[in-house]
Amino acid sequence: MKLYNYFRSSASFRVRIALALKGLDYEYAAVHLLQGGGQQFAAGFRAMNPAALVPVLDDDGTVLTQSLAIIEYLDETRPQPPLLPAAAADRAHVRAIALAIACEIHPLNNLRVLGYLNKTLGIAEEQRNAWYRHWGETGLATVEAMLAGDPRTGACCYGDTPTLADICLVPQIFNAHRFKARLDHVPTVMRIHEHCLTLPAFAKSVPALQPDAE
Repeated sequence: MKLYNYFRSSASFRVRIALALKGLDYEYAAVHLLQGGGQQFAAGFRAMNPAALVPVLDDDGTVLTQSLAIIEYLDETRPQPPLLPAAAADRAHVRAIALAIACEIHPLNNLRVLGYLNKTLGIAEEQRNAWYRHWGETGLATVEAMLAGDPRTGACCYGDTPTLADICLVPQIFNAHRFKARLDHVPTVMRIHEHCLTLPAFAKSVPALQPDAE
């Protein structure tokens, strides 16, 4: 198993956490998103993922893209420990939290979006960062409301065992810290984030500990 990823990519971070929770060994293949104009645009990488995005997982010849699709594939092919609850309604709840992050917050904060704001539209760096903070803070407030008022919330987003929701939440908080977003308005989110970082699978997957970390 080989994971093509970038240490700072939150989507890559998600897959690293999932692999660690499953106890799966893999080869770490670094794809630097900035060096040489972006290694993700090389022909060899684009042959695996035409979107030129990380992560890509090669599982013995099965090549997979999109972090949530990869994680659900891992959960279906290596079902222990499960990353989604048993009941359909609870699975939908966990997916809703994960998608509120992966589909509503992350795309607006993506490197290529920020690059377009800078290079094509001529937006100044501080304005760009204000854009980032606005959408991150607004999106996390939604996640906070989903978690704070739900009796299924425990030490983690669902109960006391990590799920797909936690796998998405922790990398997004790392991004928020990096861009100095306000987080005092999301106490439940932050409590869960801090708890997850006490778990080995999350702690070993953080960007600073990856082979390509700068």
